[in-house]
Amino acid sequence: METPSQLLMAAATQIGTTEDNLGRRLTVRRLTALDRLRLFKAIGPELAQNAPYFGMAALATSVIEIDGVPVPQPMTESQLEGLVQRLGDEGIEAVARLLEASEPAKPSETETGN
Repeated sequence: METPSQLLMAAATQIGTTEDNLGRRLTVRRLTALDRLRLFKAIGPELAQNAPYFGMAALATSVIEIDGVPVPQPMTESQLEGLVQRLGDEGIEAVARLLEASEPAKPSETETGN
């Protein structure tokens, strides 16, 4: 059973739910520092430095539920590959759209006075 603090932290990091082109409901949350650290460990030092690989891995790892069924965070490279395969292009693209839309707006140069 989770403590109230754990529930609050989980709610704070959860972004929301999106639907991919296959009609699957994906619940996504922004990765925490600990999530990223675990992802680095799962994929190893070489792949952690491969920006495109790490980016796709981070998108997949952000998915915490598919159609209401919990998705455990991948702890190995093969588990990560299985999740990416399960999500497919449709799922990865839906997660990317959701995370991009939830990014805080960055001030432009004119707004910052530069």
